[in-house]
Amino acid sequence: MIKLLYIVANSKPEEISASKTVARALVNHIMEKYEDVTLEELDLYKEYIPRPKYSYFSSRSTLVSDETLLKLEPMEQNDVKQMEKLCDQFVSASIYIVASPMWSLSFPAVLKDYIDCIIQSDKTIVFKENKPEGILNDRKRTFIYVQSSGANIPWVMKPILDKGLNYVEDIMKFIGISKVDELLVDGTGTTVKEKSEAIEHAKSKIDGIIEHIQC
Repeated sequence: MIKLLYIVANSKPEEISASKTVARALVNHIMEKYEDVTLEELDLYKEYIPRPKYSYFSSRSTLVSDETLLKLEPMEQNDVKQMEKLCDQFVSASIYIVASPMWSLSFPAVLKDYIDCIIQSDKTIVFKENKPEGILNDRKRTFIYVQSSGANIPWVMKPILDKGLNYVEDIMKFIGISKVDELLVDGTGTTVKEKSEAIEHAKSKIDGIIEHIQC
C-alpha cells in the first residue's frame, strides 16, 4: 500500500479556506484514481508540534539516546518522543500534500516547527564527511505544496515575494524528494467572487498534477 500524508498548515475551517478546499479536492482525486493509496491526515494546529531545543539532540540532527532521554524533564521527554513519531510518520509516506496560506512572504510558523522536527539524522538525512545528505530518495516520492495567497504574484517576483514556496521546495529536495510540485491558489482577493474563481482555476490544474505523481 502507498500512503498519502495530507498535512494541514492552515487554521481556518476547510469551508472558508482556499488552500484546504483545493487540497481536499486534490486528495479526493488521488484517492479515486489510485486504489492502493491509504490516507493519513495531520493537522498541525490540532496535533502537538514541538519546538526543537538544544537539549533534545546528542549531535547535529540526532536525537538523544534512550539513556539521556530519561534524564530530561517529563515534558521534554514527551517532546522528543513526539518528534520521533512525526518523523517516522513522514518517512513512511510516499505522497505528501501540504495545504498552507502564504503569510508574511512565507508560511505559518507551525509548518517550520514541523519541518525542523522531521529533519533527523539516519531518518531523513545522513552525514557524510560532515556534510548532510538527504536519504528519502530510497523510493519514488511526490510532494505537492498547495498554497493560497490574496494577490496574483508575477512569476518573476515570486523569488522575492514568495520565500516560503522556495524554501519548501528546497528543503524537500534537500532530504531527497526530487519530485516537488506546487498548486497555487493565487488571487483569492477580497470578494467571494474572486476567491471562488481562484479556487476553480486551481482545481482545473489537478488532473495535470496527478498525471505526474511518482509513487
